[in-house]
Amino acid sequence: MTETIPHIYKLLLDWLPSASAMGPVLKLFLIPVGGGIPAGVLLAKAKGLHWPVTTLLYLVSDVILAVAFEPVLRLIAFVCGKIPVLRRISAALRAANARNAAHFQGTATGPVALVMIAFGVDPMTGRASALAAGHGFVAGWAFAIAGDMLYFAVIAFSTLRLNKYIKDPDTTMWIILALMLLVPMVVRRARPGRPSYQSQEHVA
Repeated sequence: MTETIPHIYKLLLDWLPSASAMGPVLKLFLIPVGGGIPAGVLLAKAKGLHWPVTTLLYLVSDVILAVAFEPVLRLIAFVCGKIPVLRRISAALRAANARNAAHFQGTATGPVALVMIAFGVDPMTGRASALAAGHGFVAGWAFAIAGDMLYFAVIAFSTLRLNKYIKDPDTTMWIILALMLLVPMVVRRARPGRPSYQSQEHVA
């Protein structure tokens, strides 16, 4: 038994990459827009990082984002509550979030709707929607991070699959970035309207 523990420890050290290999990947994932995902995934592949490590690094970047963004969000919410003009803008933003959530669920307060807002927009918007719905730090960021991790999985899988056919990492990254910009636009234009929801808005 005593001989097995050092052997397991050695295997674990061999499997885990060095900080110098993980650091640049984490920095790319910390870019506050989705463009850091394909670059980070390709860099992780080049450095030989296993996919669980890459996924864990992206999760760490989301946790860092949560800690850094939460005070800013709370300050904005406090200021908006004190100034009438900003209070009206905040109400308009909550109404817009409710319309976005209606595509997934009846209200913006449900977990599925909040996860999908983070998936379809970004984790900051997902957290802001969760705060407007009354969710605290832990639950709000749990929904936002869950949606962002789904987004990461889609982009990471697409990047690695495309890189199998297009060997040049730069070309792969630019194609994925272009698709990340164009696909949401096409989906929004092609998405059918919701007459029943719109009629309720007109009645209101």
